[in-house]
Amino acid sequence: MATPTRSESLSLLRSLLRTARHFCDYNIREYAKRRAVDGFRHNRNLSDPSSIVVAYADGKAQLEVAKRQSTVYSLFSPKVKSIMEAHHTN
Repeated sequence: MATPTRSESLSLLRSLLRTARHFCDYNIREYAKRRAVDGFRHNRNLSDPSSIVVAYADGKAQLEVAKRQSTVYSLFSPKVKSIMEAHHTN
């Protein structure tokens, strides 16, 4: 596999964040977002092409896991929203 470009890496990050939005549970959704951003921050200074390819492949694998998990969680989502998602009308 060729070394992914910057735009491909950013596209992967956007896909991870978009997938995180599909989780029904607030805590899981925020965890998925935080993990995606932290993973990219951790790997932003990689310079070795082989380690970049490995990190990108790991990110793609994590995206597939997140997509499957969001589907499973949506099947068993609670009917009550989290207090963090409650809309207050005054």
